[in-house]
Amino acid sequence: MIVIDAGSPTPPYEQLRAQLARQIQDRTLAVGTRLPTIRRLAADLSLAVNTVGRAYRELEEAGLIETRGRAGSFVSAAGEQTLEQARRAAHDYAAVITRIGIDPAEAVRIVEAALGRVATP
Repeated sequence: MIVIDAGSPTPPYEQLRAQLARQIQDRTLAVGTRLPTIRRLAADLSLAVNTVGRAYRELEEAGLIETRGRAGSFVSAAGEQTLEQARRAAHDYAAVITRIGIDPAEAVRIVEAALGRVATP
């Protein structure tokens, strides 16, 4: 959850950048997570589009997010090869699940079982 304090001396773009960076670094936002569009996030937070755009640009320059053209902006693996491999594997798994028509909740239970975790009913 992103909260912008209008009364803070810290500019809104910096508040947004710092909160997203923290969520990326503590893995609250997983590698490969698609971020809201700049326009959507600006509307949700009642910020100017340029304010969100600046925060996204700075996150991209820091290597924390990557923009894939019209597909949007995603949390980057930030140079961690193992995380990038995990992201690709998850993407491939999601494509298979979609193609064969398995319910997403069931797909998550399958992954949890594969990881050795017992899914709770």
